[in-house]
Amino acid sequence: MEITPGLLLKNIDSPADLKKLSREQLHQVCNELRQYIIDVVSVHGGHFAASLGVVELTVALHYIYNTPYDQLVWDVGHQAYGHKILTGRRDNFVSNRKYKGLSGFPKRSESEYDTFGVGHSSTSISAALGMAIAAKYKGENRKSVAVIGDGSMTAGMAFEAMNHAGVADADMLVILNDNGIGIDPNVGALKEYLTDITTSPTYNKVRDDVWKLMGKLPVGKTFTREMASKLEASVKGMVSKSSNLFEALNFRYFGPIDGHNITKLVDTLKDLKNIPGPKLLHIVTVKGKGYALAEKDQTKWHAPGLFDKVTGEIYKKTPTAPQPPKYQDVFGHTMIELAEMNDKVMAVTPAMPSGSSLKYMMEKMPNRAFDVGICEQHAATLSAGLATQGMRVFCNIYSSFMQRAYDQVVHDIAIQKLPVTLCLDRAGLVGDDGPTHHGCYDIPYFRCIPNMVIAAPMNEQELRNLMFTSQLESSKYPFVIRYPRGEGVMPEWRTPFEAIEIGKGRKIKDGEDIAILSLGHTGNFAQTAIRELKTQGMNPAHYDMRFVKPIDEEMLHEVFTQFDKVITVEDGTIIGGFGSAVLEFMSQHNYKAEVKILGIPDRLVEHGTPKELHRECAYDAQGIADTARQMMKDKITVSHLIAG
Repeated sequence: MEITPGLLLKNIDSPADLKKLSREQLHQVCNELRQYIIDVVSVHGGHFAASLGVVELTVALHYIYNTPYDQLVWDVGHQAYGHKILTGRRDNFVSNRKYKGLSGFPKRSESEYDTFGVGHSSTSISAALGMAIAAKYKGENRKSVAVIGDGSMTAGMAFEAMNHAGVADADMLVILNDNGIGIDPNVGALKEYLTDITTSPTYNKVRDDVWKLMGKLPVGKTFTREMASKLEASVKGMVSKSSNLFEALNFRYFGPIDGHNITKLVDTLKDLKNIPGPKLLHIVTVKGKGYALAEKDQTKWHAPGLFDKVTGEIYKKTPTAPQPPKYQDVFGHTMIELAEMNDKVMAVTPAMPSGSSLKYMMEKMPNRAFDVGICEQHAATLSAGLATQGMRVFCNIYSSFMQRAYDQVVHDIAIQKLPVTLCLDRAGLVGDDGPTHHGCYDIPYFRCIPNMVIAAPMNEQELRNLMFTSQLESSKYPFVIRYPRGEGVMPEWRTPFEAIEIGKGRKIKDGEDIAILSLGHTGNFAQTAIRELKTQGMNPAHYDMRFVKPIDEEMLHEVFTQFDKVITVEDGTIIGGFGSAVLEFMSQHNYKAEVKILGIPDRLVEHGTPKELHRECAYDAQGIADTARQMMKDKITVSHLIAG
């Protein structure tokens, strides 16, 4: 299907082309840009609603600012599709998030207009401040703009950056895109504060009236800009008890204004561009603007997959047989079962109740399951605090985002030996979101911490049983359970709970000549490879190790006593991971064997489907089989000669 941009959009290959248009034509550009995003994403997939909500802002920014000389930083980057289309990537936008295609996020190596690589939230203000400080030091008249959502603003890092910016005397603008939602609806006191400002008719009317009056006053010796600023602050103080949060951080606050009024945005940005120092523009937008279904159900339409843009039907595969569930749904439903069995069970997630499926428990037990917003550090230490009072806490954070809470896990959980269960969803290669979201590093960064248990289930039954085991009173240490994005392998997954002995794997299959040691879901790849190898006369043994710490030493003694050729398979980086743990054991006990480690290589893996990336990294079933054949080629050659 050919997707054609509108009459104006088809001639915009850079912001320079956009600037040639009249202000009146910008309305048409916004309509065409919004329609083009709908056309492409409906057919090719991707994040959807976020970019629709900032179409007018995107056009206004590139119309007023001299990008890329002026530095524009998009927080997270879900909303940057319009930015990409306007900056020379329109015709290639159909490759967005596809293997070898455009990244789904701003990426410095992709375009000079992508001033900062993003993917995790709340980094934009720090990055833009660094750019502004550098510009000031070098004597450049270069503007820095950070666009951050109200969901991302909840993270401590955003406030750390604003705290510094308020005293750094740097010329920067923070645009707060307030739409009340990240992926799920936003939570917390900041949300209430922004709602107070945006919904106070008294404040907005009085503010507008005062500014109209001030426009008629002579600004000079008797009425200075400083006096005008104090008058505005007084108005805010009169009508809203909480309206000075940003001013308290030395930011000049402007707004709220309608983020879908392109004329107002252009006029406002033009004025703000000439005001020095740190400034914050508060705009109010609708996520999914211009597509009615996305406006109505913003969580569902954050990244809906392929859909019919006319009817709104989201295309789903029609299964011909019972399908295995997603690991996240197994987690979510198992949480309810465990909580019903044990009144000490509680759960925490940082802004991912839908993604982690904790939403089920939050709906049924709202006093025992908490969404704390985009605050991974707080989520970890909150879990630790609950654990000190005897609660059995499950803290569900995506593997890639857990990196942000590393110090809290070390300092607040591990050192104190608190039995918090850290459930790492999206462990391994996650697919289309690429390197900012791959869960590559959790095994190495947790394996080096004392007092940690690290496990990975091969299937849904093991996930349930590991969760059950971790909340038993006999479990005394922090317990990490890592599992991948997507479907498992067991349609009939609701099996009775069974405790698993910590540090004990299981032998799935006896064999000869070569042993395959797998960790987690990759064991299913190994089983497929073994079936293929059996047709070629090979008979590998297979061990599902389950735990990387403590590792099953009894099982490893068996492996290295019987086999001199060993393959390890993991959905994590080969540097410092499961395979490294096996090599350490082999060295410590003076075994001699040929060991091949399969996993994520020591390089950045870009985006693509999980299947494509597993193939590229050669730890899918084909990669395992190829490695086994290579290691056994001498024996295979001899066998063929004897048979001949």
